[in-house]
Amino acid sequence: MAEAADRVTRFAADLVDSAAAEGARQSRSAKQQLDHWARVGRAVSSRHSAARRRVEAALAGELELTRLSAEEGVVFNAEISAAIQESLADTDYGRVLAQRGITTVALNEDGEIVERRPDGSSVVLTADG
Repeated sequence: MAEAADRVTRFAADLVDSAAAEGARQSRSAKQQLDHWARVGRAVSSRHSAARRRVEAALAGELELTRLSAEEGVVFNAEISAAIQESLADTDYGRVLAQRGITTVALNEDGEIVERRPDGSSVVLTADG
């Protein structure tokens, strides 16, 4: 059976760094480690065991966390951690804060501090004000 061609994919820097470190311990490249983790995760996520259904019920708020076994708790925590990381990466906090009427500051591509106002205007801040 022919192997599917790799596709260019972007990964979060912390995952690539972790994969490089763990891959070195396992005699794998960072890419091989990411592939390994993805395959293991796919197998665990697609398994519809009673334990998996209990974790999904806890994630949905339908089962108290105290009713999960230690192993189920580890999976629950991993699912929550991944969801938080995905949410953090996908959220435009400048836009969210602007909608709340909050002025923010950030660095632009040139390393200058830019004040972004809720009305959509922005100004580069200088040392002399």
